[in-house]
Amino acid sequence: MPKKKKSVYVCQECGYDTVKWLGKCPGCGAWNTLKEEIVPDEKSRSLSVGVGNNSKVEKIGDVKVSDLPRFSSGSGEFDRVLGGGIIPGSLTLLVGDPGVGKSTLTLSTAAKVANGGKKALYATGEESARQVRMRADRLNAIADNLFVVSETNLSLIENHTENTKPDLLIIDSVQTMFRPELESAPGSVSQVRECAVELLRIAKTMGIAIFIIGHVTKDGSLAGPRVLEHIVDTVIYFEGERHASYRVLRAVKNRFGSTNELGLFEMRETGLEDVPDASKMFLSERVGDSGTVVIPVMEGTRPLLVELQALAAQTPYVPPRRTSDAIDIKSLQLLLAVLEKRVRLPLGTCDVYVKVAGGIKIDEPAADLGICAAIASSFSSRPLRDKTVLFGEVGLSGELRAVNQAENRVREAKRLGFKNVVLPNKNLKDLKNVFKDINFYGADILRDALTLALPREG
Repeated sequence: MPKKKKSVYVCQECGYDTVKWLGKCPGCGAWNTLKEEIVPDEKSRSLSVGVGNNSKVEKIGDVKVSDLPRFSSGSGEFDRVLGGGIIPGSLTLLVGDPGVGKSTLTLSTAAKVANGGKKALYATGEESARQVRMRADRLNAIADNLFVVSETNLSLIENHTENTKPDLLIIDSVQTMFRPELESAPGSVSQVRECAVELLRIAKTMGIAIFIIGHVTKDGSLAGPRVLEHIVDTVIYFEGERHASYRVLRAVKNRFGSTNELGLFEMRETGLEDVPDASKMFLSERVGDSGTVVIPVMEGTRPLLVELQALAAQTPYVPPRRTSDAIDIKSLQLLLAVLEKRVRLPLGTCDVYVKVAGGIKIDEPAADLGICAAIASSFSSRPLRDKTVLFGEVGLSGELRAVNQAENRVREAKRLGFKNVVLPNKNLKDLKNVFKDINFYGADILRDALTLALPREG
């Protein structure tokens, strides 16, 4: 009599498992997400655990430290986000909305790597080889060392990998892959988790850099179990509106580099092109009317000048609306309270809208002063001082606090022709002797900074 196989109910959102079905997941609180899955036996499970049998115990002082070998992806922006290039044996997860350009980016990268003298294998479970070829023709991504296979069975992909011996393997996408030892459907929590562990083993034992593409849910988070993000070495989010031309590449986890770097691309008919001078791009259509300011923000080591726009309009409705897709709404509400309490701006009867041109999101406190200045400028219908940038953190009592990397921010503003900088006095002490041809306006409190940034006519 065959042995009865065990089954559990697994939440398809968070990976929580239980022996009986429940309407509401105790792990994440989602409803109707528990699906029955067969528990793999110990034999099949052992195939996916571990990254090799060559491990040994060493004293930490005896471990040799050397620079990790890297090779270029062919894109300066992609290399920046990866921490300097692709590392052999690494596992990278690329996540983004449908249609944002994940397959375009990875196929172009594979072709550039192949043209650079290395081998690349593109394994797709969502398209046929013919469809990939059609896209490669459009992207001019044809290379002798670029191989493609349309397959969803991970065991067969591993065999192709052993025969081809590529330097770069791309899996498009992890939700379409399955291991035949598991009876659950492709895309289920157990399949996604086991496929990721198996790909990690392949990357480490064969020394192959692997990129896996992942889908996102309707709320923008990674589809599948959260454990997937813990398995991989690097998690990169590819952001941008589907019908807009610019895309943002951002690392949220990177074991080999910084998570603060940002890469910018422009979607064209021939694929994604690097945007090395992002500040000029963000300011290319600037008008300079009231309610608009330019602020220098830091993305890792990269300074960016972005145009921030605000609109404060009287409304008869209670409560008034506060809307922003560029900054955290709680930060906006906090700054509005500071403006009303400390600067005496009657914003309680105004709808306030804030956005950043180009679609970039800002999450650093150095933008506080710029946000306050944009709102005050719109409310008073007075434009800012000409060729001026602002930065500084605003406290609850209306004080201005110093920010980091102030010199890099001013240097980027100077490069693009800005002559005036409004900033906290604590930063001014370090900068006034470095930049002789920049007019600095220092302040200790928000009210004084707004007076300097918004001079009265006449």
